[in-house]
Amino acid sequence: MKQKLKSLLLQAVERLQSEGVLDNNLTPQINIERSRDSSHGDYATNLALILAKPAKSNPRQLAEKIIALLPDDASVSKVVIAGPGFINFFIQGDSQSQVVRQIHDAGNQFGLSQIGAGSKVQVEFVSANPTGPLHVGHGRGAAYGSAVADLLSAVGFEVSKEYYVNDAGRQMDILATSIWLRYLEECGEVIVFPCNGYRGEYIRDIAFNIHKKTGNEYRRPGELLLEDIPADESHGGDKEKHIDALVDRAKTLLGSSLYHDLFQAGLSVILDDIKEDLEEFGVSYQEWFSERQLIEDGSIQEALKRLDEGGFLYEKEGATWFASSQLGDDKDRVVVRENGQSTYFASDIAYHMNKLDRGFDQIINIWGSDHHGYIPRVRAAMTALGADDSKLKVKLVQFAILYRGKEKLPMSTRSGEFVTLRQLRSEVGTDAARFFYVMRKSEQHMNFDLKLARSKTNENPVYYVQYAHARVCSVMRQLDEKGWERDLVVGMENLDLLVEEHETALLTSLSKYPETLERAALQYEPHLLIQYLRDLATHFHTYYNAHQFLVDDVALRNARLNLIGATKQILFNGLNLLKINTPESM
Repeated sequence: MKQKLKSLLLQAVERLQSEGVLDNNLTPQINIERSRDSSHGDYATNLALILAKPAKSNPRQLAEKIIALLPDDASVSKVVIAGPGFINFFIQGDSQSQVVRQIHDAGNQFGLSQIGAGSKVQVEFVSANPTGPLHVGHGRGAAYGSAVADLLSAVGFEVSKEYYVNDAGRQMDILATSIWLRYLEECGEVIVFPCNGYRGEYIRDIAFNIHKKTGNEYRRPGELLLEDIPADESHGGDKEKHIDALVDRAKTLLGSSLYHDLFQAGLSVILDDIKEDLEEFGVSYQEWFSERQLIEDGSIQEALKRLDEGGFLYEKEGATWFASSQLGDDKDRVVVRENGQSTYFASDIAYHMNKLDRGFDQIINIWGSDHHGYIPRVRAAMTALGADDSKLKVKLVQFAILYRGKEKLPMSTRSGEFVTLRQLRSEVGTDAARFFYVMRKSEQHMNFDLKLARSKTNENPVYYVQYAHARVCSVMRQLDEKGWERDLVVGMENLDLLVEEHETALLTSLSKYPETLERAALQYEPHLLIQYLRDLATHFHTYYNAHQFLVDDVALRNARLNLIGATKQILFNGLNLLKINTPESM
């Protein structure tokens, strides 16, 4: 309907141009919005307000001219002027009801479009360091990123989902050293575990399995560990210097080959667990991109070479700096340290160079909110590489805060005190987890209420929406129990009988699905789809409580069955797109 109204308005504009009221070269942006108050019409446009200045006319007078030049259309019952010059459209009731036929004909494809056809989009999300299991904070980024990618696919974009594996650098060395120390304990060595090591039980499990498989191959005398090592924080020292010295000692005592094997063993176990966890959560990727690949194939050096050729690198105090402050960052950034090692940021520059070289039209990075300050430096790097930084879209996700009653649960991966995504799914289910995670804007703080997510009441929003789908299925089962059949043809022929207030409200809600889907995709806001599904469920439940569907009047009965059948289809389409189940009984 919105497209039809745009077409009618465009024809009116062309007539204004032919009459000399508007310049022939003017191409106006025609915006059609649904009216907030149905008494003011079904749709509204501010076109007259936009064109008033170029037409050198009063907006209301111009609105009158536009209305007079609109072609006749049977679906439009009335057009009126409101306020300073808004044009409001009232739509014929039988035109509204045709959405039932459209939904039936299109089925699972209803609402899908090709607005993004021909555009390649990469969505990178989660990308948590593989230093431990995913916790509930990562879960929100996983649900949000997956929903954004699937919404973009639904409106025609060619989408590639990617996980950037940070499998190089200091944190991974601390992980490997932590595993080795727990392994030495398995061998019988007495170890004073470092304050800054990874302390979770999963580290012990990995160490136990390595020892079970390899015996004492990695064993070294415990007394050699702490010789000339700076004191740990618990002994009045610096925990950072202590753990870094332990990493160097592990590499020295094991040698490069054995250290690499141990490093890889720990990485493989954790990364496999992350992959399995995400797959069970309904999240899949086309690409798992390794940071180490950038080091091994020379991509980091190539990226730095390009920056240097552009005049954006300089030497200072033995380090190499990127002059990012020239391109919008608040200060310059080190890309190669004094010891010759490249920084995390150098890897990120190379990674974004790789993304650009792969030809994506749009790059969407979904990061934790603590990465806000990172955005300007990445944009600066893209500009320095010769790219249009408008290709980059960064969406920030606030970590979810988990509560059990009034108790706030801890979230420290290093200390090992956290609730994993797997534990959350086990407690509340995947459906509730995904629904709750995308229920609000990604940048809004979120308190995850475990008690509410588990409840089987209408206060639980996912239960409320799923229950609407199950209720329709229940009506269809009652139809079978009565020995009646649903006659689609009779129902379609009598859609004009759907005149009750609850029916017209439900029809209006159904017709909003395609535009909601498009808006949620293009704005990267899956919570808009969640809000829509909750509103649709409310309209259905209200209708269900106010009217009988299985009435004796065959024509009315089948019209109503077609209406609630269309409702069931849209509930399925929306929930299925969000990877949430649609139970037939609850």
